[in-house]
Amino acid sequence: MLKRLAARFTGMFALCALCAAGFAGIALMIGLRRIRGFDDAVIRFWQGMESPGLTAAMKAFSAIGYGVPVTVISIVSMLFLYFVLRHRRELLLFVFAVAGSGLLNTILKATFHRERPTLHRLVEEHGFSFPSGHAMGAFSLYGILAYLLWRHIPVVWGRVLLIAASAFLILAIGVSRIYLGVHYPSDILGGYLATGCWLCAIIGVYQRQKN
Repeated sequence: MLKRLAARFTGMFALCALCAAGFAGIALMIGLRRIRGFDDAVIRFWQGMESPGLTAAMKAFSAIGYGVPVTVISIVSMLFLYFVLRHRRELLLFVFAVAGSGLLNTILKATFHRERPTLHRLVEEHGFSFPSGHAMGAFSLYGILAYLLWRHIPVVWGRVLLIAASAFLILAIGVSRIYLGVHYPSDILGGYLATGCWLCAIIGVYQRQKN
């Protein structure tokens, strides 16, 4: 049991370090202006698929990655964890995951001061670009929900569906921000890596304290 716990704890922090290194690499490439070719190519790919129907879908995905929908989903999840499952420690983990990711995004954006792309915007956004707040918010919310709900789903197909749905939402929200012209792809990748680092760190601590 102790060996298994130690391996899991070490594994989470190894993933945390890997995500941190990936984020640092992207930030360095942005600072050296070595990632613009990648960004422009991915933007052209997604915006080359522009159509009224796809634009409506992307706006819908973008909407559920921030603001009121995220607030509503977070409140419902917290109420469910507290009153239905009565898992107060899991509730604290959820709050740390979502609130901590938001705070981290604010700090990182204020640190890097990257301007948003101006190639072709379908919606208007303000503030700095790197890392993407939508990417970080989506990953922290749907990622931590997948982690917390996993153990309460007894069947394999249910767990597979949970992971697939969570991954789809996280990726779709990130792609929507590129398609709508308000983020570079490197903003999205940076957001995923920053939140991945954060989630691995707090889940690692949670698992250690729990056992």
